[in-house]
This record gives sequence, C-alpha cells and structure tokens, in this order.
Amino acid sequence: MLVLGIETSCDETAAAVVEDNRTVHVDLVLSQLDDHRPYGGVVPEIAARAHLEHLDGLVARALDEAGIGFSDLDGIAVTGGPGLIGGVFVGVMTAKAIAAASSLPFVAVNHLEGHALSARLGEDVRFPYLLLLVSGGHCQLLVVEGVEAYRRLGTTIDDALGEAFDKTAKLLGLGYPGGPAVEAAAYAGDASRFALPRPLKGRPGCDFSFSGLKTAVRQTIDDLPPGPLADADVADLCASFQAAAGDVVVDRTTNAIAEFEDRYGAGGVLVAAGGVAANQALRQRLDDLAAAKGLRLVAPPPRLCTDNAAMIAWAGIERLRLGLVDGLDFAPRPRWPLDPDATPATGAGVKA
Repeated sequence: MLVLGIETSCDETAAAVVEDNRTVHVDLVLSQLDDHRPYGGVVPEIAARAHLEHLDGLVARALDEAGIGFSDLDGIAVTGGPGLIGGVFVGVMTAKAIAAASSLPFVAVNHLEGHALSARLGEDVRFPYLLLLVSGGHCQLLVVEGVEAYRRLGTTIDDALGEAFDKTAKLLGLGYPGGPAVEAAAYAGDASRFALPRPLKGRPGCDFSFSGLKTAVRQTIDDLPPGPLADADVADLCASFQAAAGDVVVDRTTNAIAEFEDRYGAGGVLVAAGGVAANQALRQRLDDLAAAKGLRLVAPPPRLCTDNAAMIAWAGIERLRLGLVDGLDFAPRPRWPLDPDATPATGAGVKA
C-alpha cells in the first residue's frame, strides 16, 4: 500500500509518500519560518497563502522524487484538523481534488492522531501504549488503545508546553521558533540559579498548567537590573525554565503511568510525540522515568516529532487497513479532540 500524505495545519507545507512496510520514500517539508519570524509567531493568513502558493508544486516534487504517478497510489491522506482553518482548508481541498480526479480513497486524518501513531512508523509498537503528546498547541497524556481509540488521562488547563517555550524565548529576545532557541541556550546555563514554580507538581491527576511558569519567567526578568540581559542571565533563565518544565512533565507522567498500569498491568511502552518531544533534555528525563518504572520509551526521530506529512501518510495507512475512508463531503475541523468523551478540563484558561 502506497499513500500520499499532505500536512498544512500550521506553518509547514509538507508532502510525503509512505509505504505500508514502514518505508518513507519521500518526506518533504517546506518551512515558513522566514515568513513568520518578523512577527514572533505564526500569522494564520500568511500561513494559508503560503500553503496555497506552494502545495501543488510540493506534491508534484514528492511524486517525482518517489518515481511514481497518481495511478501508483492506493490512497490520499491529509490533515483534516485541528489547526489553523485556512491552512487545513488548502490541504483538504487539494487532497479531495487529487482523490476525485484519480479515483483514489480519501482519508482525513486528525493531526493529533498523526502524532499519536508516529511511533508505529518507526517500529512495531503494540497497542495499548501511554502517550505524552507535547507540542505548540497541545499538551496531553492519553492511552492509545488502537486506531481511532484514545482515552485522555490529562490535558493542559491553560497553555501548552510548546507555547510556553515560545513565550519564554520571546521574553528573552531569542526569536522564533522559541523551543530550539531555549534548548540551545539552556546547555550553557545554571538550572539552579532561578527558583521557578512547578505548577501542579505533587497534586493528584494528570493535568498540566504552564501559565504561571511563563508569568514567573517574565517577573524574574523584570527583577533583573535594567538594560540588556547578559548572556549568562539568558542561559540561566533558559536552563531554569527547562528544568521546571521537565519536573512538571515527569510528575504528571508519573501519575499517568500509575493509572495506565492499574488498568493494563505493569510494563509496556511510553511514547513521547509532538514538536516538544524533540527536546533532548526532556527526552532524557522521560527515558530515565520510563526505565525507573519498567517501561520502554519510544520517541520518533526529531524530524517526525515536528509537523510532517510522513506521519499523516502513515496514519492514513493505518486507517485504510481498517477500511476507514472519508467522503469528499468531509468538512475541515479547526477543533478535533482525540477523545471526544473526555471530561472537559477546567482551569483559568479553559471553559467548563
């Protein structure tokens, strides 16, 4: 089975060709970082226009590099949401046009399911497994019981961890994207210099909160002597922030492991996916936690943690195997929870 994947949910235009034997024939990602960097974040209108301008050419290039045509494909998979609706719309309409013109099955993939199943693209990770999904817009702990079968254990009650990284970078003048910049600066920093809070650490449950941590970073900067920050101040703040965030993630994931083992027994696999899962310090913390709890950590390569079309193509393959095909009347979805039956999170940034 050979599937073309298309991803346009945020600021990467991506196309990939993946085979059901886990071979990634082509995986192309066209970044829009230069377009959005002057604004310090993603501008939805700019992102949508860039997708519209580049997607057709990227799809043609993917097929050319794979040495195939549309007639060689067994399906088209595209991110159907959640995401910036303008960008999602571009991808969905392009995929529908290809599917209709080539008489191919059309699969609308939940972007979060793409991340959730990305570990299975690299190896045969068996269901069920525990998933930590951490990205710019999402921070969740879920049990992945199967394709289209997810049970949420916890979510953020305010901000996602990736958003907290980006805001910290902006406050420190490190530019966009913030996550890699904070990680790089933290290597030279003293994580013990600044006493930053660990929101919800030590409390029951698996929910996250990062709004207070962001606020503490801003207040710490305000308390430093006026004028440009010294390189040591920036490095120490980045290291302190990253350590605090890691402590929170480890604490909440520890609670999730206990819930997972109560239901499914000891052992198993902990998967870390999403853009923030590319952070090497966080990976090491999670690897240590998994080892201490008798689990195995599986994290996709960094390229498959950030937004990409290979994971969308793979999720399409997983769905096609089960006969899960969508109609051409599918409507793009800006919001699309993996576990629609989960109890709504409540907190300062969430409506009950």
